[in-house]
Amino acid sequence: MTSDLTALPVSGPPAAPVPDARVDPPPVQSSRSKLVERVIGVTALVGIAATVWLGLWVTPPDKVQGDLVRLVYIHPGVAWVALYLAFGLAAVSSLLYLWPRTRSLFWDRLAAAAVEVGVVFNICTLVSGSIWGKPTWGVWWAWDARLTLTAVLLVLFLGYLALRRIPAEPEVRARRSAFVALFAAIDIPLVHFSVNWWNTLHQGATVLNPGLKLKIHGSMAWTLLLGFLALTLAFVWMLLVRYRVGVLEDWLAANELDFALAERQSEGAGPSGTDPGAGPGKGPSGEGPSGEGPTGDRVGVA
Repeated sequence: MTSDLTALPVSGPPAAPVPDARVDPPPVQSSRSKLVERVIGVTALVGIAATVWLGLWVTPPDKVQGDLVRLVYIHPGVAWVALYLAFGLAAVSSLLYLWPRTRSLFWDRLAAAAVEVGVVFNICTLVSGSIWGKPTWGVWWAWDARLTLTAVLLVLFLGYLALRRIPAEPEVRARRSAFVALFAAIDIPLVHFSVNWWNTLHQGATVLNPGLKLKIHGSMAWTLLLGFLALTLAFVWMLLVRYRVGVLEDWLAANELDFALAERQSEGAGPSGTDPGAGPGKGPSGEGPSGEGPTGDRVGVA
């Protein structure tokens, strides 16, 4: 004796939920900060242009060095920015990140931005120094203590930037980068006191000497100080721009997975999140409604 049971539809696997691929809006720069950034940038550009004009056409030549002295309006300024402002700020920011009470990724981003800008000014320091050294010493490069230590400083902070390119969690990257920055910063006082500790070809400090007395006067002194101020403002402008780029880079890295999910959803999902290969009224496997086979037969038990 057999009895027909109610046909039981075979349902397919439940549809996978559509991923929530909402992405936070990117950080937006306020109108006030944009204005401040532009003012600093324009002021720095005007100051550098005025320094070049005064240095080339207004100030007199030196009694000893002649027209070669005109490089002094640029070379000490870029060295000041690289060694003391940029790399010094990177060291202080790294120390503040390692200190538990002030630990924040803000300090890590600031240190990274300062190092990147400082590398640019460090290269300018070496190039302008070589241009000055050729007619003075007769060679483009000499293994002088200050020159060598400045080149070592450049290599150390290039290594810092290379270390930051290694994939890692933001906190891990920030911690190990901070230690490297502090290690590299040990070279800064060596560069500064090298002309006093060793017998070097490099002349002594023009401004940052032990007595803080200028060794030049009149229009030459004012042009030199203007160059320091203009290059300092240029550093501040570049630092602000690079820090903002760093914030955007961190935002992109944090939302990379959300971007991938949103792209996958837009490419492969239909309006309701179903398989785009399934026709109207079909299940996930192309079957008929309610799990029917291709011919519409139902599976039953006899």
